Amino acid sequence: MAFEATKREWGELYAFFRLLADGYVQAGTPDAKADEAVRFPVAMIQREEHDGTRRYTIEKEMIHIQGEDMDKRVPREDFETVADLILEGIRQADTDEVTSPDGVEEFLDEVAIFNLEAQTDDRTDFSVAFYQPDAPLTGFCVRSRFGKMFPLMDGGRAANFKFEQTGVKFAVPTVNKINAEGAEDDVISRMLMIERLGGVLKYNDVADKIFRSNLSMIDLHMGRLLGEMTRLMWLDGITKVSELTEEIKKLNPLKIKDELISKHGFYEYKIKEFLLALAGGMRPAKLYNGKDSAIAGFLFVTADGQVLCYQRAYRQTFAEFLFQNTRLEKGSTEKDKYGFLERENGVYYLKLNLKIGLLKR
Repeated sequence: MAFEATKREWGELYAFFRLLADGYVQAGTPDAKADEAVRFPVAMIQREEHDGTRRYTIEKEMIHIQGEDMDKRVPREDFETVADLILEGIRQADTDEVTSPDGVEEFLDEVAIFNLEAQTDDRTDFSVAFYQPDAPLTGFCVRSRFGKMFPLMDGGRAANFKFEQTGVKFAVPTVNKINAEGAEDDVISRMLMIERLGGVLKYNDVADKIFRSNLSMIDLHMGRLLGEMTRLMWLDGITKVSELTEEIKKLNPLKIKDELISKHGFYEYKIKEFLLALAGGMRPAKLYNGKDSAIAGFLFVTADGQVLCYQRAYRQTFAEFLFQNTRLEKGSTEKDKYGFLERENGVYYLKLNLKIGLLKR
């Protein structure tokens, strides 16, 4: 009987099967294309299944599957056939839900894979041993342009920045009128109304103390930098991180010397360090100490089904890829609790929320 899953779920399984079938993965370039000069031989993939940890060792013509209750060999060409069927099914689907193509469910039963997405505690999707099966494992997250991607950072209310309302002092009826302006998620209308009435929104602080400390590990003024970038996203409608960074360089919210901006690339460097920290597992509400997590890279699946490898070991390429292929997104004002004037110790603040995702194209 056929079943349905999202394009994201199918995308993870597709990347897994594609690596097993090909026996290698192509390195990615900063602009999300294959680096034809660099490919990494895949010797073994370790994945968490419903019955525990399994090892999928790539032999010349077979995949040797070993687990707690399993020890069998399956032809590599079968994984290639099913990967192609999944890719074609995703391409033909008009909605985010994709029905399992003919033959796929039977194959999943044969290899006893019952979860399209791996069940892990360390937030990796699976781990890869390159060159030889007993090589150290590299943990990967799969990100696919087939469907909706998990955000690089979806911090919720912990990722809010506070802007103090200065300038003209508003009476309570005026504040109520501002907060009633526009639809709930129409934050820009309320920001512009504050400006029209003579108010000024001045950056104050990171709302959550853990996120503030996490950002301080990268730079003591990182909160202000990201807060101003978030404000620019709302006011100017710019979402790409690389383009917002260009605007930040002109604005220079940290008031640093021109030499640091132009010659040292200060703002680009700080943003890339932040993105690498996020890719490595930093979260707003969880204490971050700079130590490497189990996530050592991304396997990025392009719209045409090519799997590209980005690793922490190739830091510059990974950082440039993240810098060129991320954007700021607008989260729900109700869920993330931002976008309205709120009174705190006699002062009004408006919070803005930071959410970062990967570009779809």
